[in-house]
Amino acid sequence: MITRVILLGFQVSPFLRMIFFSVFLVIYCVTMCGNLQIIILVSYNRTLHTPMYFFLSQLSISDILLSSDIVPNLLQILLNDIGTMSFSSCLAQFYFFLLAEIYECVLLSVMSYDRYLAICNPLMYNTMMKHGFCMLLIVMSWLVSISVSLVEFITVYNLWFCGPNIIDHFFCDMEPLLDLSCSDTSTVQIEMIVFSIPMVIFTFFYIIISYLYIIYNILKNLSTTGRQKAFSTCSSHLTVVSIFYGTMLFIYVLPTWGQQWSKILSLLYTVATPLINPIIYSLRNKDIKTALEQSIHSLHSHFLL
Repeated sequence: MITRVILLGFQVSPFLRMIFFSVFLVIYCVTMCGNLQIIILVSYNRTLHTPMYFFLSQLSISDILLSSDIVPNLLQILLNDIGTMSFSSCLAQFYFFLLAEIYECVLLSVMSYDRYLAICNPLMYNTMMKHGFCMLLIVMSWLVSISVSLVEFITVYNLWFCGPNIIDHFFCDMEPLLDLSCSDTSTVQIEMIVFSIPMVIFTFFYIIISYLYIIYNILKNLSTTGRQKAFSTCSSHLTVVSIFYGTMLFIYVLPTWGQQWSKILSLLYTVATPLINPIIYSLRNKDIKTALEQSIHSLHSHFLL
């Protein structure tokens, strides 16, 4: 069994590595600040104590988990040209990557259910989406995500890894790990067909169907002003869904052109998506902007006193 792995990262000149290091460091800091800002605002601002913003804070937790799992090690690789980590750490990074990705899939479908009830069944919304039910949805989402990612992780963990120990990537993803295995990987592929792929497909089509009902209801029952307001409440979520599933489609379904392109596309959903999500919700959401302005004003008044 191999005990350590070498991550090649991006094989570029030292000058470009320093530029990439600076850019990714700034992205990581902004990602953490943006997502922590949403969590704090939703926790302490009473106007944001609604199901939609509760689920949004959970999305920020998922983004923090994904970004913290990938980016610090990527920065270390850029500083040292290549990165070395223990094989157990590599497997741990793979597990938390799976957990964050699957949880975001489930959570985005839960958020689409919330928008469906709010627009298509507004009279039932407050009755259905009570705090206890929202907590149940989140607990179930975590349990499903932990279970599915754990099944996939255990299947990979039980493979025999005898070398080589070089991974031509910047993190421990599924395909690079399987390339190191001397075992028959058909069990992993069967497990993905049975568990992981249906999970992604089910959540994606559930979101699509929810939005078809939402659009039909908006066009049928609402006035022009009502349509604009309804679409504005869904636009941020729909944008996040498009970016998340769009990048996954390019990586895992459509063919790529070489390993370098695969690395670049992987940056979109491991580094860029956790940064983009809070920006989208902050810029396109009046409640978030108002709550942020109130918090800044309150802090300013406190320091003046």
